[in-house]
Amino acid sequence: MTIFSLYIFDRHCACVYYQDWHRSRKPKPAVPGGTLPAVNKSLSPTTIAGSHVQDVSPRNTLSINSGVVIAVSNDDPSFTQHPSSSPSGTGGQSSSGGGQSTGLSFDEEAKLVYGVVLSLRNMIKKLSGKDEQFVSYKTSAYKLHLYETLSGYKFVMLSDPEAESLRTTLHSIYAGPFLEYVVRNPLVSMDSKERGIDNEYFRAATDRAVKSIPFYSI
Repeated sequence: MTIFSLYIFDRHCACVYYQDWHRSRKPKPAVPGGTLPAVNKSLSPTTIAGSHVQDVSPRNTLSINSGVVIAVSNDDPSFTQHPSSSPSGTGGQSSSGGGQSTGLSFDEEAKLVYGVVLSLRNMIKKLSGKDEQFVSYKTSAYKLHLYETLSGYKFVMLSDPEAESLRTTLHSIYAGPFLEYVVRNPLVSMDSKERGIDNEYFRAATDRAVKSIPFYSI
């Protein structure tokens, strides 16, 4: 059992922070204007000689594989089989860094993750009443955990499907590193709609919190 990734969304539905651990297939860098600055350095829009490079290839095949929401185009020359039919997770495209890629840019992946959370949360409220909360759901490939703050921030973590509830871990990240290095940090503009919340201290503290989970390296 292990941890795949962490997303933090603000009350404006924007992904303001991202971090991953045991993901073998990474998303592509975000397209220009697709995500806020300072969300994740390695997934910022790609630039060459000062110019943005935007991926305009069509993506029309959605699937779930190894805890990652992915999309690839079946008219891509490198596409040989549906990603979900590849148990080893090798059906994706290669990223510019030489590793496996999901074929989906980070901003599109974040929108899909948020869409799943919002849809399931609304469905539960309509079917079960306002007092019922959506905290997690599981597929054969991954488990999604949700912790939502009173101020509207949503902490979303993807893990191995057999992992125990990580709601307590998400709350501890919020009550500890998030409040200490983000909310109380005068250099971080909360709710600015212009910038993410990435900083070295918060990222390091979050990394320590996740790696302290008993089943992190199992």
